[in-house]
Amino acid sequence: MNRANDAKLLGALQQALGDQLVLTGGRIPAKAMSDRSRTGHHLPMIYIRPRSVQDVSSALRICNAHRSSVVVQGGMTGLAGGANPECEDVVIAMDLFAGVEEIDSNAATMTVRAGTILEDAQKAAEDSGFLLPIDLGARGSCQIGGNLATNAGGVRVINHGMTRDNVLGLEAVLADGTVISSLNRMQKNNTGYDLKQLFIGSEGTLGIITRAVLKLKSLPACRATALCGLRSYEDVLLLLRNAGKLMGLSAFELMWGAFFRFSSKAEEFRAFETEYPFLIIIEQSGEAVNLEEFLATMFEEGLIADALIAKSEKEREKFWKVREGLSLGTLPKLIEYDVSLPIGSLDLYAQEVTTALAAEFPSIHVSVFGHIADSNIHLCVSAGQVDAAEKHRINTIVYDGVRNHRGSISAEHGIGLLKREYLSYSRNPEELNLMRRLKKTLDPHGILNPERIICIAPTDRSGCSNGHAHPQR
Repeated sequence: MNRANDAKLLGALQQALGDQLVLTGGRIPAKAMSDRSRTGHHLPMIYIRPRSVQDVSSALRICNAHRSSVVVQGGMTGLAGGANPECEDVVIAMDLFAGVEEIDSNAATMTVRAGTILEDAQKAAEDSGFLLPIDLGARGSCQIGGNLATNAGGVRVINHGMTRDNVLGLEAVLADGTVISSLNRMQKNNTGYDLKQLFIGSEGTLGIITRAVLKLKSLPACRATALCGLRSYEDVLLLLRNAGKLMGLSAFELMWGAFFRFSSKAEEFRAFETEYPFLIIIEQSGEAVNLEEFLATMFEEGLIADALIAKSEKEREKFWKVREGLSLGTLPKLIEYDVSLPIGSLDLYAQEVTTALAAEFPSIHVSVFGHIADSNIHLCVSAGQVDAAEKHRINTIVYDGVRNHRGSISAEHGIGLLKREYLSYSRNPEELNLMRRLKKTLDPHGILNPERIICIAPTDRSGCSNGHAHPQR
């Protein structure tokens, strides 16, 4: 660490942004240490809270000139360690640059700042008679910028697509402070490279997202929600195939029996007299719904063993509270995974991984649930006080299974720091090399979220098995 250079960096940042926006020492909040993965252990050297795009640009220009590594932080709801700083890092936290700037009712778009809480944006859309389709369990604390940077998924992908499918325009700041403003509001704009897609899903490694133009949809006139018990995974797949014919199918969420029993017990919710190996939340929304009629037909055909239709918003919220599984957070040393596999392999994968983990860790808890229609499931694993080697072994079992089924090690939470070792399980060498070339082109000094997703070159730093260079100070 070069203390003289650090002092010059701090002085330059304070001169450009002011002491109120540039925090050090005891003024840095404890939340800056780690995202929801709970794997961070350090506060950053400097903590910046920009109020404008110009603030972000100035901060990056100065950090780039000093070759200082920058970690971007949003709502800190990530699970891949992507927002976790080291002691020598500068953190840029986007929470003060928040708010909905405009809702264009004619174009059905929303222009929003990166630090805006997702739920706040959803409420603003609803107040204007629209639906913001992006929706996840962390809606009350995650930020729009983080949703875009990780290409978040959530529970509405079946009807509205991933986050990237709901973005028309984007503004981002490059490592050298250059502002790339492409706040397009049109559905059709075929004018060369779609630059916004470079930044969506890049986890802040190519630039910091500052604003976005999001698509809005008509607010549905009505909604129906049901909880169904099924006897086999084959029945789950057949039910999904039939449900695809429903107009306005907005959610189809699967819970394996072990997860449902744990979560429903914690929420003091009793659904059925019989325990079923698979539970489905199915939701339909639109101008008119016929979910009850559909479920009756599926019951007659033997695909559904039992079903409850929510009779009130309170009952619907109870279904979803069980599905969101917040009670899993009470388990010791919880490790949360999100993976994507061919839909026909999901149950086999869940069985194989659960069996393999139980064989090595007899007291382990494994819960499985997820967005079955999108081939995305979540595994939540608690093995108690495991050491680093044992945790690595758990990771390897989970991701070896993904590789064996030719799946993706990350469906919607990104790679960050924690999954980088396994990225080659899902991407080939040519793809990884192109990612490195893009990183080197847009961030030649490697200051933006260093070591996230991919390493620049195997010779950049001696003693680093992953080969990523920290920026030179």
